[in-house]
Amino acid sequence: MNVKRKIEVFSAGCPVCDETIESIKGIACDSCEVSVLDINDPNVAERAKGFGIQSLPAVVIDGKLAECCSGRGPDEDTLRKAGLGQPLA
Repeated sequence: MNVKRKIEVFSAGCPVCDETIESIKGIACDSCEVSVLDINDPNVAERAKGFGIQSLPAVVIDGKLAECCSGRGPDEDTLRKAGLGQPLA
């Protein structure tokens, strides 16, 4: 039986994404099947939305968004605390 762990890397093709892809490929073993998915493809974007992906690169392992990739993305409260939407004195 040839069962492999499914690793999906959601990428926008940016240098940070490329670096992550290379790192994952370097870590992957013979039991890992690595796929790189382009977020610019509408089907991939919809799939990413289903996983709750809010920032890239993001990694899904066996159908579950890796903890390191969850809970990120723009947060209105944090942005406002940093000055967004507030006039300069």
